[in-house]
Amino acid sequence: MQLAAIIVSLTLTVVGVALLARAIGQFVRYFKLGQPVPAGTRTDNPYQRSVTLVREFLGHTRMNRWGVVGFAHWFVAVGFLTLPPTLAQAFGQLFQADWTLPVIGGFLPFELYIEFIGVMTILGIATLIVIRLLSLPGRAGRKSRFAGSKAGQAYFVEYVILTIGLAIYVLRGLEGAIHHVEHYEAAYFASYPLVLAFKGLSLGVLQNLIYFTAMVKISTSFVWMIVVSLNTNMGVAWHRFLGFPNIWFKREADGSTALGALQPMTTAGKEIDWEDPAEDAVFGVSQVEQFSWKGLLDFSTCTECGRCQSQCPAWNTGKPLSPKLLIMSLRDHAHAKAPYLLAGGGKTMEGDEKATEEQLKDVPAAALAEAERPLIGTAEENGVIDPDVLWSCTTCGACVEQCPVDIEHIDHIVDMRRYQVMIESAFPSEAGTMLKNLEKKGNPWGLAKKQRVEWTKEVDFEVPIVGKDVEDLSEVDYLYWVGCAGALEDRAKKTTKAFAELLHIAGVKFAIMGGEEKCTGDSPRRLGNEPLFQQLGQENVAMLNMAFGESLDEDGGVDESTKKPKSAKKIVSTCPHCFNTIANEYPQLGGDYEVIHHTQLLQHLIDEGKLIPVTPVEGLITYHDPCYLGRHNKVYTPPREIMSAVPGLRQQEMHRHKERGFCCGAGGARMWMEERIGKRINNERVEEALSLDPDIVSTACPFCLVMLTDSVNGKKNDGKAKESVTVVDVAQLLLDSVKNPVDPEPAEETEPEPEPAA
Repeated sequence: MQLAAIIVSLTLTVVGVALLARAIGQFVRYFKLGQPVPAGTRTDNPYQRSVTLVREFLGHTRMNRWGVVGFAHWFVAVGFLTLPPTLAQAFGQLFQADWTLPVIGGFLPFELYIEFIGVMTILGIATLIVIRLLSLPGRAGRKSRFAGSKAGQAYFVEYVILTIGLAIYVLRGLEGAIHHVEHYEAAYFASYPLVLAFKGLSLGVLQNLIYFTAMVKISTSFVWMIVVSLNTNMGVAWHRFLGFPNIWFKREADGSTALGALQPMTTAGKEIDWEDPAEDAVFGVSQVEQFSWKGLLDFSTCTECGRCQSQCPAWNTGKPLSPKLLIMSLRDHAHAKAPYLLAGGGKTMEGDEKATEEQLKDVPAAALAEAERPLIGTAEENGVIDPDVLWSCTTCGACVEQCPVDIEHIDHIVDMRRYQVMIESAFPSEAGTMLKNLEKKGNPWGLAKKQRVEWTKEVDFEVPIVGKDVEDLSEVDYLYWVGCAGALEDRAKKTTKAFAELLHIAGVKFAIMGGEEKCTGDSPRRLGNEPLFQQLGQENVAMLNMAFGESLDEDGGVDESTKKPKSAKKIVSTCPHCFNTIANEYPQLGGDYEVIHHTQLLQHLIDEGKLIPVTPVEGLITYHDPCYLGRHNKVYTPPREIMSAVPGLRQQEMHRHKERGFCCGAGGARMWMEERIGKRINNERVEEALSLDPDIVSTACPFCLVMLTDSVNGKKNDGKAKESVTVVDVAQLLLDSVKNPVDPEPAEETEPEPEPAA
């Protein structure tokens, strides 16, 4: 028995280690196929990146949002990393059954740790297995987050972990028996029942059981290593290695998610100069090797857990986009195409010579076939990513927010959109109207710029306009960036007027740019039209810098020439998309401003006592988190505090709220595209809101306001919503409470007291 155990174990070990070394080399060569990233963008602040990695792993910061799943996974992950000493012990036990590790083998704290982590690993993986079995696609269908995942690979990994955990537990019992543990000891606090079970066995039987169990543990470990080494696209296994570098190289060193700003377009690792782009510049991604090395690392790291899929508004409403399946498709395609690329295919070799037949002669036929597939194409075209998948994304950020290994889905989707728009001119036709209107008129509706100030005629106070009523912004506290929807869309204009009136009531000095405002470029950029974003953004930045004054420093202060106080570059916006673009993306264009959302300013004014809600607004209210205010910019509290300050309101959260809020369907330029597949996203969200039977549905975004209002009105017409339910911005709610104070009740008349008698 002993000899067989030694031969089997050592043979599998040698093969496993050799194949693992080969697989690591394959990964290194594979990642090098990707494009470089701008210098320093993934390696800045290495200390902070290391702190982030430790915090995310030990804290399981994403996983623990899922309750028992995160708890169970923590023990499995920690067990995988810290139980290798038990593997070393098993090797020793192949040759000597009662062998123990030198120094630490009989060290009580070490034995206590092994007992505890060993048992918790077994319980943890058993819990995860049960959760997977209860959530099988066969049971839950499309609602299962495991739909589309490679189930066979997942079962293999899970049962390997379970087998190794049980082997450790059995070996502990056998060790206790062979070392003659006569009574309960702390060192065997978990495995003592097995010690008792094995206690009566003869020495020979105990030795053979140890040889056999050690072989099972070693063989299972190295069979696993062999299988995963032969399948480098096996994300459910490789994420336990690749997750660490993927988190370390994430976009933000401080651990922030890859949300908010989109990254500038690059080619060959350098930002594109839009005034004079290089002749060989690559615009967007049309081949998998045009993703950066970090993109290829992202794809390989996907563990197929489906958290992104479970939160995706497109997937939840019957559309073909699943962030998980998209990443898996890119991963499998990249790995299948890699032999072709490594042989020199897909790029010029020496000089302008293409890869020769001689260079490609050893490339497998499957890799050559994979190389012929278009990255974006329909099923008939054998495309890797279907166009309907690409255009279903609302860029809401739910996938990025939930991913436990920090995959940057939105960046990859937008990179593919950029090529489709800029090079192929292939995008949903209705979005073309929006782009033409932006090019000609600077707003999506194609209205004249004088229309941007029409709303100011509908309020009974003066709204100063820069260049007309005020010379520059040094005379005011805030520039109010109204935005296209806020100035031109009838429903959004109600928010604009309400917010302006609240500022007027609070005595806040503000001004607007009026007709000089142009679209910030949020929609064209997320559609993939980067040049149009650059054009609009640069025009807006130049206009803003002139309005604020080129000489203004960031801290304000006093202008020595005029002796007037300098204005800080403060901008307030009622549109989260404008807010996000000006605050997070205009710095890429030379525009650095202090930008806040109107809910943040209103909350501040309430706290200062400059706005005092007194009139009750009766009813049940539920709040919809705008994606670009919440997930992209982490502004969750101010809108809720404003509602809490309004007397009479009773707040109730929808099931999906805050970090796990559900999109309205308008982001990612979807505002300008029809939903032809599946259920409308805004209907899904409104049905969730109406399930609470609210009187008011509130939000803090003009796009959300339009989408939710359209759906609520449709439900009313179908008799599925009560006529009294309304959709309003929180600014409108606050104005209703501030503007019309309750009339004081008249004092009761009392009989005059009789004069005291003389």
